Amino acid sequence: MSGDRFSPTRLLAMVVKEFIQMKRDRLTFAMMVGIPIIQLMLFGFAINSDPKHLPTAILSLDQGPFSRSVVAGLQNSAYYRVEWVAETRAEVDAMLDRGVVQFVLTIPAGFGRDLVRGDRPVLLLEADAADPAATGNAVGALNNIVRDSLRHDLTGPLAELAQSQPPVDLRIHRRYNPEGLTQYNIVPGLVGTILTMTMIIMTALAVTRERERGTMENLLAMPVRPLEVMVGKLAPFILVGAVQVTIIIGAARLLFGVPMLGSPVALVVGLLFFITANLAVGFLFSTLARNQLQAMQMSFFFFLPSILMSGFMFPFRGMPQWAQTIGEALPLTHFLRIVRGVMLKGNGLPDAWPNLWPLVLFLLVVSTIAVNRYRQTLD
Repeated sequence: MSGDRFSPTRLLAMVVKEFIQMKRDRLTFAMMVGIPIIQLMLFGFAINSDPKHLPTAILSLDQGPFSRSVVAGLQNSAYYRVEWVAETRAEVDAMLDRGVVQFVLTIPAGFGRDLVRGDRPVLLLEADAADPAATGNAVGALNNIVRDSLRHDLTGPLAELAQSQPPVDLRIHRRYNPEGLTQYNIVPGLVGTILTMTMIIMTALAVTRERERGTMENLLAMPVRPLEVMVGKLAPFILVGAVQVTIIIGAARLLFGVPMLGSPVALVVGLLFFITANLAVGFLFSTLARNQLQAMQMSFFFFLPSILMSGFMFPFRGMPQWAQTIGEALPLTHFLRIVRGVMLKGNGLPDAWPNLWPLVLFLLVVSTIAVNRYRQTLD
């Protein structure tokens, strides 16, 4: 029979049918086109493993011309951007603890006098090495930067100082991660990335599963308001997130030796707002998606920029300004700073507050949109 043979006509009809189906499912088609474009833009323009123009503070106890030359050399270099002039040691510690600056250069008193005498005065560079990849190249370039900045001053009778050994004793203090262990940076970050992936996906499937199984009618018949439905669906997942965090942090301490130096209260508060914010995003996606496949696609569409632009995989300050602006809008960016600050820097609740309030704001905005999107009818 002719029906048993391969038919190009029937094949063409099936191909046309699939294209028509793809055209009707606009969200899936948009994901197929949009995700490769986003990956191309991020990896081509935003991701940079050699960050430059990193924020730097100066604590100068010597105001002579040699000190000013060193500061000018840093400012003119590609790796350092002098933004702060600290007055006290406590101010330096606070800026590093809160991540305001990446480096602090301390110029000791009598720096110019000791330099002229050939006593090789000490220059201390303190680096926020919680993310070793963000500081490695800048630290490696510092010796040449200092040497070049003093070359114009060490002339005449002082020319011999520039020709022999390095004129200064440059000392590097890698704070928070002296040995440059990558697990100190990656393992705390896994707390945020795993929560982002699991919380959003599980919640995004919540309402769409009700719709696909035909149980939405029962839910809509219940005398509950949209906010009550939202809170009721999110509450169990908060407990699930707490269990995940306990497992990850326990493994971080026992298997990888990651320290816990800061306040557990700050970490718990940050976790609560972060988990709830991700659950609100998942609930919003569930109100937009028509089926579970679309909910999964939206979750991945949100997760991809989060993991690439938050500072988890690549240095945050290495990205261009437009990418940093997008990253600042993502909850994972702020939670990574909180969890790394608490575990590695010994931060407390006041230190975490600059990254807590963006989580609260994000939660309020997304929750408001999600509640307004939720419909009490099948339409």
